[in-house]
Amino acid sequence: MIRIGANPIGWSNDDMLEIGGNIPLERCLTEAQQAGFTGMELGNKFPRRAGELRPILEKHGHALVGGWYSTELLVRSPEAELAAARAHATLLKEMGCSIFIAAETSNAIHGNRSKPLSARPVLGKGDWKQFGARYTEFARAVSDEYGLILVYHHHMGTCVQTEADIDRFMEVTSDAAHLLLDTGHATWGGADPARLARHYRSRISHVHCKDVREAVMWQANREDWSFLDCVLAGVYTVPGDGLIDFVRVLKELPGYSGWVVVEAEQDPQKAEPLKFATMGHANVRRYLAEAGLA
Repeated sequence: MIRIGANPIGWSNDDMLEIGGNIPLERCLTEAQQAGFTGMELGNKFPRRAGELRPILEKHGHALVGGWYSTELLVRSPEAELAAARAHATLLKEMGCSIFIAAETSNAIHGNRSKPLSARPVLGKGDWKQFGARYTEFARAVSDEYGLILVYHHHMGTCVQTEADIDRFMEVTSDAAHLLLDTGHATWGGADPARLARHYRSRISHVHCKDVREAVMWQANREDWSFLDCVLAGVYTVPGDGLIDFVRVLKELPGYSGWVVVEAEQDPQKAEPLKFATMGHANVRRYLAEAGLA
């Protein structure tokens, strides 16, 4: 079964808290429900205890889809990472989630507005083997202790950004580590999301659908902007409002079961959240049907 969820980043940004900082959680959840969504990922305004979070989400007809977790496995052991992740993983398990979204951020620059994306970290040839071994061990531990599938979130401004990075990450990890396919980050990072979907179908357990405004992307690349400046300029948008052919991508995921999440960080002052959420939900629902995944 496929369910369509939303990420609250269209209302309030997690990397730059002043973007949408004035929008209350109640409005976000209400508008997401109005747009048709039945699940939400975590954001900075969400309570982090199941007893507090569950009634808030249930009031608005939402399940908890999951939520981002920042790893530091380049600089600490899987055992230390598991200890650091305990509260987050416990919340996900208690809320009935099936996935654990993770991304390596120990050396990431996407949250630093003073650094251009060209300054993003690139792992040396000799660093990948240990990184993959640590991620595999951490993924197994998350599965064994919490029953959650770790899905890796490739992301602009991090050490896993390009298609080559994604390929290498998948090569140096075992089947314990799955992939979060993010159409927006893949496309902007120079990858073909349809090729990633086809090649890694058996290890894709979560999907983020966001679109890319081509003109903003090319200008940002030429002028070497920071990630946050790109977001403020509107590089990302909801599916159907940019350059990505979502039906082509989704057709490469036959038999997929799980969440498909509309996640498009935008400045709510420029992109009215309810309008874009409604557009994104309607388009993704149509694309899933056209791809035979309804």
